[in-house]
Amino acid sequence: MKKLYSPWRYPYLIEPKGEGCIFCIEPEEDEARLVLFRNQHSFIIMNLYPYNNGHIMIVPNRHISTLNDLTNDESADLFSNLRLSEKVIKQRYNTDGLNVGMNLGKAAGAGVDEHLHIHVVPRWFGDSNYMTTTADLRVIPEDFQQAYRNLKTLFNDMS
Repeated sequence: MKKLYSPWRYPYLIEPKGEGCIFCIEPEEDEARLVLFRNQHSFIIMNLYPYNNGHIMIVPNRHISTLNDLTNDESADLFSNLRLSEKVIKQRYNTDGLNVGMNLGKAAGAGVDEHLHIHVVPRWFGDSNYMTTTADLRVIPEDFQQAYRNLKTLFNDMS
């Protein structure tokens, strides 16, 4: 069995959390909070603690924590945004693949377990390098603001 070792994320897991839910975002906060796209029931946001360039998340607007709490319309909306995300990420980053997943509950590894979200992580052959394995360091070479502008444009153009 292979294991994904990601020590660069540990500080996020142990740092004190602020008040309120980080995913309960009003539309007027979208740009400041790096929301890339919105549908009626969900939105797409950049991950501030990415595993790779272009790591994004798809989040229901409603504050819920389980798949069974989703309405059929919310579920369809999430999946629509997931399909759009696949198109945009593949176009922007020329990926060899994507990891798509959810961690439901703290025991499953959810950093934010009270608000359901789907991770979309771009992957390339050989995307783990010596910096990760020897220096306990992950290199994310793309500026967040530039990535935000590029991705937001593509999400709007391809939706």
